[in-house]
Amino acid sequence: MTATATDNAVAELRDRIRDAAMARTPLRLTGREHWLDAGRPTHATATLSTRELRGITSYIPGDLTLTARAGTTLAEVREATAAHNQWLALDPFGDENGTIGATVATASYGPLATHFGTPRDLVLGLEFVSGVPAIVRGGGRVVKNVAGFDLTRLMIGSWGTLGVITEITVRLHAKPECEQTIAIEIGTNDIGRVRALLRRLAFTPYACEVMNGALSALLLGRNSTTALFRLGGNVDAIEAQRKALAELGVVTPIDPGVWTKLRTVEPNGSAVVRVSDLPSNVDTTWALAGAARGALVHASPARGVVRVICADAPNIAPLFNRPATVTMIAERLRGDSWASVPSSSEYLPPRVKAAFDPRDILNRGILGVAP
Repeated sequence: MTATATDNAVAELRDRIRDAAMARTPLRLTGREHWLDAGRPTHATATLSTRELRGITSYIPGDLTLTARAGTTLAEVREATAAHNQWLALDPFGDENGTIGATVATASYGPLATHFGTPRDLVLGLEFVSGVPAIVRGGGRVVKNVAGFDLTRLMIGSWGTLGVITEITVRLHAKPECEQTIAIEIGTNDIGRVRALLRRLAFTPYACEVMNGALSALLLGRNSTTALFRLGGNVDAIEAQRKALAELGVVTPIDPGVWTKLRTVEPNGSAVVRVSDLPSNVDTTWALAGAARGALVHASPARGVVRVICADAPNIAPLFNRPATVTMIAERLRGDSWASVPSSSEYLPPRVKAAFDPRDILNRGILGVAP
């Protein structure tokens, strides 16, 4: 798609939002429609897609920045940056055919957040069409830019309730000389030890996930709690990292494809809930997640986040009886299960919503706001 054609597509999208606002027609925003079961059911009567807003509009390898339209897939970004030995260090759960727009709109991330952070750390700027409607830009296209940064951060994770993201500029990283993935079997209640070691280390692994026995059996064929580490650097650095991590137990190199398996492990129709607290309380949060019967559980100990995957939504019921300090966000549930999930942690203040979408037509209800 040429730049002119893309600009026309944005203008057409703005016109569709204007027509919907005038008619008070609620819109469900979509990308490639891979995550339609994520987030609360919307009160929409029409669909607005960014699927055709595709393509990389700017890539400056020397600046480690890339700008792409919202419908561009993560696979397309990976392919373009690989030619310059660079990458977008963002690996949200799901496959590489998900779009960068959906990833940023939902603030989705994966295991690499341990080292590189979440979309709020990697997105430099973006363009969106508000519900007013107006074409708005926040942030910029250079790493040192600060103007409009708060607006950019507001849009990240707003789930399309404030505007339709049309273009995104991201920070890239140089690929390491080499990488290695290792697994270490630990005790069922040893996640606190993993977190304590991460705090003491002179380096931060690219990723560190602890898997419960059920998930470890599925991905590695071993029914034991397992700590997975993704290491990067030169050969000497990786060897030093392996030696430091050996404090936890026997270090076993494994196929790095395990990270892709972890990102795509959840079955269709499953219930997925994320619970979190201070990283120092990760052992308590891990124990709470273990109350979900038959669940596949994995945790990012450095971030204090535990992710719970259940084939049957009723099995996550014990997670609702959580301490006040614990945040619970349901990523995916069947439609009839959302009524039992409090929306306080996802609630969008009406004043903010009204400023960007005064007719309340964009993804109405997806964050728990009353229709």
